[in-house]
Amino acid sequence: MSTRSDLEPDQPLPDDGAIPPPADPISRAFRIVGLALAALIAVHAIYVAFVGQYVSPELIRAGALFICAAIVVFTSPLAANLKVTAAPLVVLLWAVDLVLLANLGFACWNFLDKIDDIENLVVSFSDFDQATALLAVLTLLELTRRAFGIVLAGVGLITLLYCLFGQDLPWIFRHSGFSLELTMEIIWFGVQGIFGDPVGIVVLLIFIFIVFGALLEGTGAGNVMIRMALAATAGTRGGPAHSAIIASSIFGMSSGSVVANVVGTGVVTIPLIKRRGFKGSFAGAVEAAASTGGQIMPPVMGAAAFLMVSLAGVPYQTICIAALIPALLYYGNLFVSVGLEARRLGLKPTPRAERLKITADDWLKSLMFFIPIGAIIGTLAAGRSPSMAGFWAVVATIVAGFALNAALRRDPARLLTALAKGGVAGARIMMAVGTIGVLIGVFNLTGLGLKFATQVALLGDQSLFIALLLAAGSCLILGMGMPTLPAYLIIVLVLGLAMKKLGVPDLSIHLFVFYFGVLSAVTPPVALAAVAAAPIADAEPIRTGIDALKLSLVGFIIPFVFIYEPSILLVVVEFDPVAFVWVMARLLFAIWLLSTALIGCEIDRLPLWARAARLAAGFLLIVDYTQLQFAGVALGAVLIATETFAVRRRLAAQQGGGDD
Repeated sequence: MSTRSDLEPDQPLPDDGAIPPPADPISRAFRIVGLALAALIAVHAIYVAFVGQYVSPELIRAGALFICAAIVVFTSPLAANLKVTAAPLVVLLWAVDLVLLANLGFACWNFLDKIDDIENLVVSFSDFDQATALLAVLTLLELTRRAFGIVLAGVGLITLLYCLFGQDLPWIFRHSGFSLELTMEIIWFGVQGIFGDPVGIVVLLIFIFIVFGALLEGTGAGNVMIRMALAATAGTRGGPAHSAIIASSIFGMSSGSVVANVVGTGVVTIPLIKRRGFKGSFAGAVEAAASTGGQIMPPVMGAAAFLMVSLAGVPYQTICIAALIPALLYYGNLFVSVGLEARRLGLKPTPRAERLKITADDWLKSLMFFIPIGAIIGTLAAGRSPSMAGFWAVVATIVAGFALNAALRRDPARLLTALAKGGVAGARIMMAVGTIGVLIGVFNLTGLGLKFATQVALLGDQSLFIALLLAAGSCLILGMGMPTLPAYLIIVLVLGLAMKKLGVPDLSIHLFVFYFGVLSAVTPPVALAAVAAAPIADAEPIRTGIDALKLSLVGFIIPFVFIYEPSILLVVVEFDPVAFVWVMARLLFAIWLLSTALIGCEIDRLPLWARAARLAAGFLLIVDYTQLQFAGVALGAVLIATETFAVRRRLAAQQGGGDD
């Protein structure tokens, strides 16, 4: 068991694996500039959350996009991204970066200069305007690649090429053809593309919660919550594996980044899980699955709850209530699976004398987390806006941190570091959302989104389940390699219309696509959460991803329950208490059957035929046919009874043999 010094809440948790400080003096100097800009834009986010939109929407969006691009360039330069160390090449690559950034700045100014004429439909674009706008779009895609890898940037590039050359494609993908001038008018110079509402939502709403998460971590609240989770679960078989589930659910709901959550809590929990006796791949999978689940846990849901308020037009309180039971079921499944794996391995609870003790100081310092969360809930309950809730959460975080953590009072510069970290994280998110703006512009221009929605609706007329499977698969593909907020944003913009055509209620639509967007983080082959956890666990990423997928299986089932059994959301107009009780009973039974089947253990290890039968019974319990549901109940009961009697016979035989 870890000692107190291992988990002292005087230091913030590690970051999410950003590029380390460069060795060459040019890059170091620019990095300092970038971090200073990041701290300033974090302060700007706090100011905007308090006063609201103080200038025109176009100015605040274009200005924020350019500053965020500068932050990404200065903190993730091309030279560091390509791991170039030779001085002449470093200088050359920095020259490329600065030229691209200067062009982006000019293109942002050109957008602002022409916006009034565009709205009055009296503008034309020269070849120079078109060329600089196109280069700015490509720069945005490149910065997205640096921030989040090739997946989202590649999707943006393919979408741009489709707009320019899609007239040569077959079937529903063919369009009538669009010139570069018209393409840039929609994507860059209008407010239907990059400078549309998603970027505005990030500036006015999401950025403050990214800063809040960074400040919460900077105060040391993360480590004290891990200590409390370790103490709370010391009496279970899973021990630190169970504590990782609790800590990641608490910290992950406010971090807004699965990878940051995995790295931040995983460096503490994963070694403890391995030391407890679990395999490395399983240890990494527990952290990956638990960190992923933090994004679906109310009341913050990784800031996605507030984005959902804007996109779905549903009150925040309604979203939290609807998301609560599904999130608890997800984590209940994780708890059960870890306990069963511990039983399969023959692990015992930690002896009482060796368990970590929670002190009065720990309870006091836990308020560094609970006070800001309470500020969010209280502000929203008072009828104020989500952005104002973010503002007061930041204020509460700073005040509680200074009041309760002496280390922070000794070194208040840690808050500046946290502000800079939050600014960098927000800038990276801004690049991703800007790239999503490219997709939105192209979909609006070509009608591709409507075509896709029509095809899904036609399929839904034949089979709703198959249409939902197609939508779920699309969500997983679109969400792979992306953080939670951009993943949810792009998915709901692409698939929201398609699911509406299926006659699905708006809240169910948003939760359905949100769940699958989040779960893409544990879906191989990309599985970002597992990839982040594997090096810490010294395990193979694909094996870790497969284990995380097994642990998260219930998360892939619950979104379908949203559609077929909406009573589980509690807030639907047609809420039926009897239906709610029935679906909850079936889900809990199904979770037990599926968990025992995937782990291969209940009271004792299960034979292969019993595991297959339990899988079948578990799935029968969740299908939309009453007769099959009752068949699943019966089969599951028989399987459990059979296993219980078999174990009792073995024990009786062993005792009988011992008496002889």
